[in-house]
Amino acid sequence: MLAVSEAGFYESGKRAPSERSVRHSMLTDLITQIHAECHGIYGARRVHAELTIGRGVQVGHGQVELLMQRAGLQVISRRKKWRRIKPDTIATDLVERDVTRSGPNQLWVTDITEHPTREGKVYCCVVLDTYSRRVVGWSIDASPTAALVTNALGMAIDARLGKRPEPGTIIHSDQGVQFGSWAFTRRAKESGLLASMGSIGECYDNSMIESFWSRMQVELLDR
Repeated sequence: MLAVSEAGFYESGKRAPSERSVRHSMLTDLITQIHAECHGIYGARRVHAELTIGRGVQVGHGQVELLMQRAGLQVISRRKKWRRIKPDTIATDLVERDVTRSGPNQLWVTDITEHPTREGKVYCCVVLDTYSRRVVGWSIDASPTAALVTNALGMAIDARLGKRPEPGTIIHSDQGVQFGSWAFTRRAKESGLLASMGSIGECYDNSMIESFWSRMQVELLDR
C-alpha cells in the first residue's frame, strides 16, 4: 500500500531521526515552554517574535504556526459577545404571501408605524385580521418597544379569542426585534397562536399591513 520495499520498511525502524524531525522536536519544546510562560495568551505571531527576537532562533512564522497546531496549542481568544436570538430561529414564514382566508381569526398580520407630532414621534402597532381586514388590536406609545407590540397583541387576543382560544391562529409579522422579543413570543405561545415571520427586508411578505399603514398615513395621519 505504501509502495516501499520490504527491506526499506524494516530499515526505517532502525534509522536515526532526521535532522528535520529533531529540529521540529526542539522547536516544539521551546514553543510549549513559551506558551506556558505566557499563560496561553501568545499566538503564532507573538511566539515567533519571542523565538526570533527574544531567543535568537531562526524559524519561519509558518513553521511556528504548524508546530503549534500539531501540539494542540491555542491562543486564548477574547470573550464571545452575546448575540440576540435571530428571529428566523423563533419563527418561520407560514404565510408565503397568501393572505386569503375562509374565516375570521385564521390569520392576523401586525406591524409598527411612526408618525411625527408636536410632542415628538408617536409609534403605533396594529393587529389586522386578513379575513375581515378589521383592526382587532392596537397600541400607541412614545417608543417602539416590545411592550408596544405585546399590548396590541393582547388586545386582539382578549377581543377575539377570549380566555379559551382555539389554537391555530397565525400571527404574522416582519423580523423586527420587537416581534422577536421574549414578551411577544411568550404571549403568542400562551394563547395558542402560531408565530410567523417574513424574510429580512422584504416588504411584500407582509404587504397587507404595509398597504394598511400607507393608506392610514395618506388619508388620515398626514391630514
